[in-house]
Amino acid sequence: MNETIDNLAVQHREQLAVLAARFGYVFRTPALLQQALIHSSYAFEQGGGADIDNERLEFLGDAVLALAVGHLLYTSYPAMREGELTRLRAALVNEGHLAVMARELGLGEHLLLGRGEEGSAGREKPSILSCAHEAVVGAIYEDGGFDAAMAVIRHHFSPWLETRRQNLLQADAKSGLQELLQERYGEAPVYAVDSESGPDHAKRFTVSVRFRGQVLGSGTARSKKEAEQRAAAAALEDHAALDTIG
Repeated sequence: MNETIDNLAVQHREQLAVLAARFGYVFRTPALLQQALIHSSYAFEQGGGADIDNERLEFLGDAVLALAVGHLLYTSYPAMREGELTRLRAALVNEGHLAVMARELGLGEHLLLGRGEEGSAGREKPSILSCAHEAVVGAIYEDGGFDAAMAVIRHHFSPWLETRRQNLLQADAKSGLQELLQERYGEAPVYAVDSESGPDHAKRFTVSVRFRGQVLGSGTARSKKEAEQRAAAAALEDHAALDTIG
């Protein structure tokens, strides 16, 4: 390990212990966690480079996250199709979501940044936070192996599975349902407005999605478009109904 990183780890050992505890892991080599927190801008100002910044650990953590989150989804949702698993994994490990998780862990306050990034609110930038999160995962993997990394990832990502799943279903349910039915049966579903209620300025629409005369799901919202998305999401949730299509 680079002498600069070792020295920094000694200087920051109390802060590193606090952060490690938030992740639920005890490092045998705290210098790995220290390196995960060194942004390239800081390394450049110190006269270093790839030998002390967190970019290599970020590369490793990205791969570990993809495998671990993929395995977590595979075991958590045994009936979920490959396309859905892929979209859900992407929603969990993308820059925006990793940055949210990094903020919850207080990761930003522990970063070592160059003066430029420090002066431009670098501690709040999603790109920097998400990369640091991946780097910490890489550091845990290097320190304790895949089982240790998997345990940490399961603990922190499990509470998000259903939330992100519901968000995905609502956001692009119509496309997902159409892809599924086109793949299985070579046909697309149809949507019908079953009812409208309320005054003109606050109407609510109830829409059903149908396939071969069978109602697969229904949804109610303040716009037809949103009601269609909710109907499609309900259809995707009801695997039994999809499996009984004639």
